[in-house]
Amino acid sequence: MKQIIFKGSCTALITPMNADGTVNFSALQKLLEHQIRCGTDAVVICGTTGESAALSSTEHLHVIEAACAFVDGRIPVIAGTGSNDTQHAVALSRAAARCGADALLLVTPYYNKTSQSGLIRHFSLIADAAGLPCILYNVPSRTGVCIQPETYAQLAKHPLIAAVKEASGNISSIVQTAALCKDELAIYSGNDDQIVPILSLGGIGVISVLANLLPCETHEICSLFFAGQHQKSLALQLRLLELIRALFCDVNPIPVKEALNMIGVSAGPCRLPLTELSESNRAMLRRALSHIGLLNESHDLMYYNKEGSRL
Repeated sequence: MKQIIFKGSCTALITPMNADGTVNFSALQKLLEHQIRCGTDAVVICGTTGESAALSSTEHLHVIEAACAFVDGRIPVIAGTGSNDTQHAVALSRAAARCGADALLLVTPYYNKTSQSGLIRHFSLIADAAGLPCILYNVPSRTGVCIQPETYAQLAKHPLIAAVKEASGNISSIVQTAALCKDELAIYSGNDDQIVPILSLGGIGVISVLANLLPCETHEICSLFFAGQHQKSLALQLRLLELIRALFCDVNPIPVKEALNMIGVSAGPCRLPLTELSESNRAMLRRALSHIGLLNESHDLMYYNKEGSRL
């Protein structure tokens, strides 16, 4: 069995921005410290939720480096370094390794896409070059290409291809992948509304947007399930469903950044071409936050630095 990168809840962390659109590194530290104190098992930096597509290569690596330095080994830091250009992904992945990343998140090539044999060559070359454990990211709604179960079975033979973030929504395909790959490929849910279903298929966690807002609760869904308390895990999943749906009422990460700003956390704006929520979607999001109680009481995230002092 391969090394497990993490088990439980991993937050696909936003990249907080200042009002002028530059990266807010102070807010990034606060978000990371809050995640760690709430029991998050790992963080993804510069993934889709972190607006990697709108960061320059220099910014991308600065954010990864800053996160790795601040986390300082307390939980795994997984760097999003995928690209539709294999050589660019190789260069970015090698640089992320030098920055101290513990693992990589590699999205399937987008726009130019590729065949299934192309996926095998693409991911294998990146893993060989970077020398870090890799999580493949299957999100066909964004990329237009889907990793097939038989392709996973081939990729799982690579010693550094350790896991997949499955955001296809295709439970039947995920079942087949689990059957073919067994312990050679860990499966993480890439959809917050499918955490419990994928855990029930042998999945070992989630890479979550919801956990930006509710890291303790997202971690608890997984912990309850692993402890055999399946009904309690499911009940918590269902209780959060309205908020989960609201967080995807527009293109991620528009709603989650708006939600964080609503509850007083400095997330800042998204970069163009992502824009603000419509008024109707903002109202939906506000109702969902209120229903969970995030707008009904004083919300203090109790940010601390590594020495335990308030930031």
